[in-house]
Amino acid sequence: MLLGFQKLTCFFLRDRIGDGYADFEAGFSDTPEGVAAHVTACVNAGVAGLSIEDSTGQRDRPLYELPEAVERLRAARTAIDASQTGTLLVGRAECYLVGHSDPLGESIRRLTAYADAGADVLFAPGVAARSDIAAIVSAVAPRPLNVVMSRFTGLTVADLAELGVRRISVGGALARVAWTAFTQTAQTIARDGVFTGFESTLSGAEMNGFFAR
Repeated sequence: MLLGFQKLTCFFLRDRIGDGYADFEAGFSDTPEGVAAHVTACVNAGVAGLSIEDSTGQRDRPLYELPEAVERLRAARTAIDASQTGTLLVGRAECYLVGHSDPLGESIRRLTAYADAGADVLFAPGVAARSDIAAIVSAVAPRPLNVVMSRFTGLTVADLAELGVRRISVGGALARVAWTAFTQTAQTIARDGVFTGFESTLSGAEMNGFFAR
């Protein structure tokens, strides 16, 4: 899906018919060799892009040490280059999500290193303040920055474009919107015995038409 702003595209970009973006978490391996093997398999499946996170999933060590994180990203880059597919590589710094004491400074330190290691796009999920977004955009330039809008922060698409953001994702927010409406409507039926939540909903044909586009 392309947005109507120059140089600004949706995170779920499709650059080849039938291909999509894969949220590849941390590469499903601790080792660079494992990351490379899994990236190769993912690329061979036909994805147009994938991300590599630096989160370990461990409470006592939430982030890979930077040299290790860089080697894992570099392994993904090498695997993609070997495939000659042009698959997009996104480097993610999870500092905001894991509660780092200096999320902005550490994100910039990591994302600039990931850019040097070959990431095509940089991503610091959780960043929301205008000043932080602008600082990261400046630090990683000319590489594009992705910002995820998973909650309402007051920022608009135009605001993000003005800040220099080049890609926008929404994570699971649209699904949560749908499930929130589902939950509220189900509760209304159970509590009040009425079907008011069904008002102003799209018909099946309208939904099919939307997705067909």
